[in-house]
Amino acid sequence: MEKLLIKGGTLLKGEVTISGAKNAAVAILPATVLISGTTVIENVPNISDVKICCEILTKLGAKIDWISENTLKIDTSNINTTIAPLDLTSKFRASYYLIGSMLGRKGAIQVGMPGGCKLGARPIDQHIKGFELLGATVDVSQGKITANCNSLVGNAIYMDIVSVGATINVMLAAVLAEGTTTIDNAAKEPHIVDVANFLNTMGADIRGAGTDMIKINGVKELKSNGTYSIVPDQIEAGTFMLAAVASQGDITIKNCITKHLESITAKIIEIGGTVEDYGDSLRVYCNNRPSKANIKTLPYPGFPTDLQPQMGVVLSIAQGNSTINESIWESRFQYTEELNKMGAKITAQGKTAFFEGVKCLTGAPVYSSDLRAGAALIIAGTIADGTTEIYNLQHIDRGYEKIEEKFRSLGANIERIIE
Repeated sequence: MEKLLIKGGTLLKGEVTISGAKNAAVAILPATVLISGTTVIENVPNISDVKICCEILTKLGAKIDWISENTLKIDTSNINTTIAPLDLTSKFRASYYLIGSMLGRKGAIQVGMPGGCKLGARPIDQHIKGFELLGATVDVSQGKITANCNSLVGNAIYMDIVSVGATINVMLAAVLAEGTTTIDNAAKEPHIVDVANFLNTMGADIRGAGTDMIKINGVKELKSNGTYSIVPDQIEAGTFMLAAVASQGDITIKNCITKHLESITAKIIEIGGTVEDYGDSLRVYCNNRPSKANIKTLPYPGFPTDLQPQMGVVLSIAQGNSTINESIWESRFQYTEELNKMGAKITAQGKTAFFEGVKCLTGAPVYSSDLRAGAALIIAGTIADGTTEIYNLQHIDRGYEKIEEKFRSLGANIERIIE
């Protein structure tokens, strides 16, 4: 069993460089299936979700080489099966992107029901609706999803709810479809724009990504066009921004797109922190105990649900009473039980959590319930008095590259121990 051992009471200070976006990488890698040839992807985060995705693609017949620690060479010329390994695809959420890309490439695919963090109900009905409107038949039974089509034909698709996954998946399926597809009420997240940019670089005709109406004019084929570099990770950048505030520290965050971070920046300024914007980097510092705030998570460009637990740590030690309303996932407050073990005073009721700020947290053994909860607990352990032990590291490793090394470079006393 692995654990992180953190000796707290640290003011974080220094520079940290942000890795490529996890949420973009796990969609762009399946998207390479649509290209019959070799593609080089740069700025790939070296994380477990990416490694599983590479393993699945290899089982489908792709040839994948790590040219460097963060650069992949992918040859999908010889995709030779439409049955993805169920044990692997059921391990992480983004495996469902294989449905859209394989329908476009082969007209068929079978994958396991997607896994990922347990954040409550995560239906894929909008994905299925989109595939069916494009002409596919989809069956969900016995723990797997089977999709088939003779051909895909463009259509007008309205998303009943704003869904990042469904927006990307339908976009993948529509790229090689005959005619024009429109996605109305589309999600606008930065990684959707990144996936669209990648596909367009390879010959797709996608317009409007980043708005609520995306138009895809189907093309006959995609061709490799050299290399593509994945956008920096908005959520990792936000994690370190909030770590600076929680520790009353001073962190310069390099390799980030500051426009993607405007909702976080606004809240940090509201609670007493300072953010200096240098275009491709940010300096965040806070000289005093943060102030109270009320947060509501929303689809982009609103406050991201994936930064809600990290903000929860900040509010747990803020002056006064705060609230967080979680409008995206129904079970995202599991981390509050762990923070309460560390002396926080948080009451979670349904989709709302109430924070009575305490002056400091105290180290304790805690368990990561999901990816972002794990990052939040690292921040909590860093600022707490005494020693914190964090378990269930597999969640953290899914989305953060070398996270303990990055925190250590900022002065944190953190090490990974195998028991």
